[in-house]
Amino acid sequence: MKAVYAKRYGSPSDLQIGEVPTPNLQDSRKHRSNVLIRVHAAGLHVGDCFTVRGKPFVVRMETGWLRPTTGIPGYDFSGVVEDVGKSVAGFDVGDEVFGYCPGSCAEFVAVADDKLAAKPDGLSFAEAAALPTSGLAALHALRDVAELQAGQSLLINGASGGIGTFAVQIAKAFGVEVTGVCSGMNAALVQSLGADQIVDYNQEDFTDAGRQYDCILDNVENRKLSEIRRALKPTGTLICNSGTGASGLAFWVRLLKPLIVSPFTRQRLCRYLSVPTRQDLEVLSEMVNTNKLKPILSEVHTLDSVADALRALEAGRTVGKRVVRVIQD
Repeated sequence: MKAVYAKRYGSPSDLQIGEVPTPNLQDSRKHRSNVLIRVHAAGLHVGDCFTVRGKPFVVRMETGWLRPTTGIPGYDFSGVVEDVGKSVAGFDVGDEVFGYCPGSCAEFVAVADDKLAAKPDGLSFAEAAALPTSGLAALHALRDVAELQAGQSLLINGASGGIGTFAVQIAKAFGVEVTGVCSGMNAALVQSLGADQIVDYNQEDFTDAGRQYDCILDNVENRKLSEIRRALKPTGTLICNSGTGASGLAFWVRLLKPLIVSPFTRQRLCRYLSVPTRQDLEVLSEMVNTNKLKPILSEVHTLDSVADALRALEAGRTVGKRVVRVIQD
């Protein structure tokens, strides 16, 4: 099959397109990849930049210590079921699906049946491929970590990004009052998604505006912890959710400091792990089908421009999601 891949960790420029083996179905306790998908589109996020570079080093626990196991970027996909294992229930050959599987910038992926769901009605394959990682990250942050309730207030730093655009919509579906922090040029988009207030970071400092929120979802982490806590209510929840902008010792300090400080304050300072499940993919699908959620696409790339997409993600300022079209819809 055709795929984008790299033989060693390094720059996105090292990626190449070539033939690699088509994955085989497996259905053991150790390896469960029992549904073969012909990929139509793959979704990208900043985590793909980490796996291509092999930095921070901790990502190699999943991708291979010395060199990448497959070297194929992408975790999100949409496509059509090509084959199913004997134990699979609920999916048949020809079904249109979307889900999560490492190595999605390829013509095929073999995925566990609990990591995919039926593609939402009315979405293109490109739009569906934008949903899994970022949509689930927003859902898990607001529903499971913050446990937001109707009438509470939420500030989203990075409201126009991949996770941010989903978070605005999900929070509004929960009945939450949303303030979105973004640049002025993206204010109209964020407002159209349901944000009640917009803070243009070029004009106003939300950490020094005197307003406090029940929850802050920080997808940028470009402010000192002490500064952002000023905008949080005394018993509020701060969810730190950015893997960019620091390296080396600074990365570990930023990663761990909120967790170390949290036990000594009434405020909850959190990080979290978003684990894809079929049940929660179906939650996203239902929200799409009931017009509560829609993916925002920044750009649709081709396989030969995956490196350009990753460089753009590393540079920041991507509005919504970048996806890769593998097969024309």
